Amino acid sequence: MRLLNYHHLYYFQAIANAGSIAEASKKLRLGQPTLSAQLKVLEEILDTKLFERKNKKLFITEAGQVSLEYANQIFSLGDELLEVIESKKFSKRSHVQIGALESLPKRLIQHLVHFAQDGEKCAITVLEGTADYLFRELAAHRIDLVLSNFPPHIGDEGQFNSRLLVSAPIAIFGTKRFRHLQGNFPQSLQSQPFILPTLHSKLRHDLDHYFRINNIAIDRTIETQDTSVQKILGIEGLGLVPLPEFAGLELVKEKKLVNLGPLPDIKEDFWIISSVRKIANLQAQRLMDDFELNI
Repeated sequence: MRLLNYHHLYYFQAIANAGSIAEASKKLRLGQPTLSAQLKVLEEILDTKLFERKNKKLFITEAGQVSLEYANQIFSLGDELLEVIESKKFSKRSHVQIGALESLPKRLIQHLVHFAQDGEKCAITVLEGTADYLFRELAAHRIDLVLSNFPPHIGDEGQFNSRLLVSAPIAIFGTKRFRHLQGNFPQSLQSQPFILPTLHSKLRHDLDHYFRINNIAIDRTIETQDTSVQKILGIEGLGLVPLPEFAGLELVKEKKLVNLGPLPDIKEDFWIISSVRKIANLQAQRLMDDFELNI
């Protein structure tokens, strides 16, 4: 039976974060031969290479990257243990790690965080990234939940659980100088500048289809997948922004943008997704089961 020595893991973490044995040696005030020997023992225990040496430099391997992520979590829990004991609050605070697609409205993430904090207090980590990256992390149980604007692929159904949160109506937003477009909407959008999501977005294809069948030729001025960037550029008056109505609500209240009108039958779906696990994170399971987006 292989037993993990946490001193070895700590030295490995220090080397990985420092980028070299020499730098880690300075920070830990240990000799380089000692660190090299400890790293070798850990690699023997794990039966894998954690670093590759190229041109006298260390490069972390894929197995090393996974090991580093676990090491970071292990020592983070250790720090949390000390805090709990020192504070005399002998109850472990749960920790939920949420992945969110970079293209999602930040207000959706905000709603989920508030819902999580309304129940049992928990620590929350929000990680944004691409779909491929987040679903890979979810499958490896390195994050607990993913917020997405599409469900898992059919072939992944046995690996993930998913629930549709909302089908959000899409409206067109712009600054006050575009207010006159509310009249004769949506034909008034003809030739107007637009800030659109990029072509790999389902919403973009739905928008293009809608404008095409309604014979509305818009000016595709700017493309960006990040809704925060879309909003910023929209507030600067560089073009009109199609957004889920709930995502633009706050900006309308702040009088930064005007809701020019909804696009009939154009909606964006938002999903919450978890992986199938034998031991569930109870707080993550509560979010998976009970979180609702009230818009």
